[in-house]
Amino acid sequence: MPATLLQKVWDAHTVRKLPNGQTQLFIGLHLIHEVTTPQAFDMLRARGWHVRFPERTIGTVDHIVPTRDQRRPFLDVMAEDMFAALERNCREEGIRLFDMSTGSQGIVHVIGPEMGLTQPGMTIACGDSHTSTHGALGAVALGIGTSQVRDVLASQCLAMEPLRVRRIRVRGRLGRGVYAKDVILEIIRRLGVKGGVGYAYEYAGDTIERMSMEERMTICNMSIEGGARVGYVNPDQVTFDYLRGRRFAPQGDDFEKACRWWAGMASDPRAPYDDEVEIDAASIRPTVTWGINPGQSVYVDEPLPSPSLAAQSDRAAIDEALDFMGLTAGSRIRGTRIDVAFVGSCTNGRLSDLREAARVIRGRHVAPHVRALVVPGSQPVRLAAEREGLDRVFIEAGFDWRGAGCSMCLAMNPDKLEGREICASSSNRNFKGRQGSPTGRTLLMSPAMVAAAAVAGEVVDIREFVNGD
Repeated sequence: MPATLLQKVWDAHTVRKLPNGQTQLFIGLHLIHEVTTPQAFDMLRARGWHVRFPERTIGTVDHIVPTRDQRRPFLDVMAEDMFAALERNCREEGIRLFDMSTGSQGIVHVIGPEMGLTQPGMTIACGDSHTSTHGALGAVALGIGTSQVRDVLASQCLAMEPLRVRRIRVRGRLGRGVYAKDVILEIIRRLGVKGGVGYAYEYAGDTIERMSMEERMTICNMSIEGGARVGYVNPDQVTFDYLRGRRFAPQGDDFEKACRWWAGMASDPRAPYDDEVEIDAASIRPTVTWGINPGQSVYVDEPLPSPSLAAQSDRAAIDEALDFMGLTAGSRIRGTRIDVAFVGSCTNGRLSDLREAARVIRGRHVAPHVRALVVPGSQPVRLAAEREGLDRVFIEAGFDWRGAGCSMCLAMNPDKLEGREICASSSNRNFKGRQGSPTGRTLLMSPAMVAAAAVAGEVVDIREFVNGD
């Protein structure tokens, strides 16, 4: 019978069906970091358990790492304690840890793909909601909680509810100034932040097929923001070309064999779907969030929603968001003054993102009132950018050039908003308090739009900013 990639991977990793209707899945790769693991390891020790397959577990440090001064011990005592706990737990259990001394440290969802740890047809789990990123390579990647981290450490298995599959086909050519970030914001805006609950999202269509692997990662990264448990793209030649030669990918003849198997894991042409959505790529314009969840977005040239014109069920949420953000119904997001510009995160902290932001600011300078920073997603991304001279472009434009880490995406480190600052951010969440200040405000947009806003000192339409560029 024809099957989707999700069904094929699910069947290949099923250990047994549980009496409660869940499936016990074997997890091929478990990625861990310093925030969600200390309690999980403590729970293991309390029961006298050990990590079942340490060779299938990989650690890094990312959330709490300072990006300006990464010398140990960290000035933040809690951050230092969390890092030390991860080091101790990995050492005692024989787990490979990529810390700053390795040259491979970075955001967990950046280093997995760039080292070839992430591969098509795998099941991947990590104690981080944006694990869906890895689905860009045709994996079924699941964000899990601390108690589930414990379960995977102890058994290499995870109990999961069956998922439905929604195929989202994006077709046609994207317009000038429209990026993968705009595409996923459009999808979330159309389907809602809860529209994907109970679903895996399969991204398809010629628009997605033409995207680079890093663009696909941006799409899959924010699947969780639309409520989906999983987001993935079927493996194809783009996938194989990306993985070829990477550190943990198969090598030589084994790689060619792997490619044949990976190709077979893609959804069959007549695979059944529980739902299908079609989106015209040409209809998407540069997009900016205006509210307090990623579904509250508008095109940069579009007026903000008015509660009085919205469905009754949406009015309270619109009122709350407009009030918190200090915005007026019917006004334009374009022209909104910003205080901070942040390029980075597991959504948009890869080399291609930095290249695009640098292209926008080359020969220009950050507005005097704007604090701007660029945080590469990993040490290899930082090194590659420096080899291309991108660091000099950013520094000469007035950006801070930082070390690798999650940084201002979630502010579990010194990179935080202050007071009512407004941040143009290439990250994935605009929740209240997300960037470190309970009253700070976040506008999500593409890295190019962030760079343009940094220079202009306000939200601008990237299509006009780089007109003729």
